[in-house]
Amino acid sequence: MDKVIPVVVIKQIEDTIKTLKSLKDGGINVAEITFRTACAKEAIALGVKEFPDMNIGAGTVINIEQCKSAVESGAKFIVSPGLSVEVAKYCKGKNIPYYPGCVTPTEIMKALELGIDVVKFFPANVYGGLKALKALSAPFPQVRFIPTGGVDLTNLKEFLDFEKVYAVGGSFMMKGDIVANCKEITKICQ
Repeated sequence: MDKVIPVVVIKQIEDTIKTLKSLKDGGINVAEITFRTACAKEAIALGVKEFPDMNIGAGTVINIEQCKSAVESGAKFIVSPGLSVEVAKYCKGKNIPYYPGCVTPTEIMKALELGIDVVKFFPANVYGGLKALKALSAPFPQVRFIPTGGVDLTNLKEFLDFEKVYAVGGSFMMKGDIVANCKEITKICQ
């Protein structure tokens, strides 16, 4: 897994290839395409077909139906804003990595019970950022985190320097009109 996971919102299917190419040209080989739009399933399928060497997953997956749809489309990993036991069990059965959102000790313990030791920490800026991750790492030394929300170019290195951070997620490199800003996306990724 790359250390930076772009959170990508594809609003129109025709933006898929341009967006993923911009990331790839910038040296990023992973994309979390969110399930917040009507074309998410198609965007994942197109991305996986056109960029088979990229690690393309589905984000903002909030129920089993979305999860199944994403996996059927070829998603190589699943990310949720919270923890779904049903999604976790489905992903485990399909051998697909699942990164649920967990910010409390109780949620982290539930993830561990399900065999998950890499969790999304979202929204990181609201739940204490790096300071909270360091505090949670004491009782949960086996857990690694993907902080998302409030991570940007100003604090990226600080998060990545903490050994319990598996990767960081964010949309900070995806700002503005994606089609108009393809060169800017590539530049930010570099």
